[in-house]
Amino acid sequence: MILIGENIHIISKKVREALENKDENFVKNLVKIQENVEYIDLNVGPARGKLDKIFEWLCPVVGDKNISFDSTNPEAIAQGLNLVKNPQNCFINSTTKDPDRLERLTDLALEFNSNLICLAMSKESGIPKTADGRMEIIFEIFEKCESKGIKNDKLFFDPLVLPVCVEQSQGVEALNTIQMVKESFTPPVKTIIGLSNISNGANPQLRPLLNRVYGVLAFGAGLDAAIIDAKDTELIRIFNMLEKNSPQSKEDELLIRLSDMISEFGELEEIRFDKNSVEQQNIIKAAGVLLNKKIYSDSFTQV
Repeated sequence: MILIGENIHIISKKVREALENKDENFVKNLVKIQENVEYIDLNVGPARGKLDKIFEWLCPVVGDKNISFDSTNPEAIAQGLNLVKNPQNCFINSTTKDPDRLERLTDLALEFNSNLICLAMSKESGIPKTADGRMEIIFEIFEKCESKGIKNDKLFFDPLVLPVCVEQSQGVEALNTIQMVKESFTPPVKTIIGLSNISNGANPQLRPLLNRVYGVLAFGAGLDAAIIDAKDTELIRIFNMLEKNSPQSKEDELLIRLSDMISEFGELEEIRFDKNSVEQQNIIKAAGVLLNKKIYSDSFTQV
């Protein structure tokens, strides 16, 4: 499992100000926070105005960390890839099906042999509501990549996770899309999600629980990479535990059963858990909400 830290993101007012003011200490502290993940996502938005050519300053501050170049400006991504020693290890975040963007970013992925994140959306269709609709876009993007000779193991398809408190059924559709992607290509391509999206807008106290349980379900579906809040050390521990199949508690054993349930197309109702354990009850309740079996509310753990 490849873990990518999301903590340098201009949606945060403080981060935007730090980048605009070239506050090296602020950014270095954010890099240090993300030492426990393999990659750092550098989301600089359109990289215009005060952030024009921001990667020229930002990449040296980040240092030797592997980078996911995240911008709506393809030329900024190209600048970033030209600045690093290991562009073949970097991510381009991201292309959609839109022809101009797809053409430019597939060219960059081929030129630098970089990993390419491909979103199951376009300006025309938005994000399809069904896994089948997402797969139609994924197949079209794949055909373009294949025609250019981009290797399958460089492609990371993102089904696009939507907030469970807004579009509750869409969490299941994203899981279904991951499973369909893993079954549809030979050699296999890879999958990725922005994990924190699942809990956007939810009660802040519930966000870690929702992120962790959805991460477990996605792992069972075949997830290869996730963009995450690197401050959530428990989430990182859970992913490592799942990879190694090394439970350290009864709760870990329950999380493994949930992951196996998804991979084996099982049912939540069949999962064994300790009904006297509040923590295990909350895990099952969160799974019920994320799998669209129970209605989300900000008090779902209390029901």
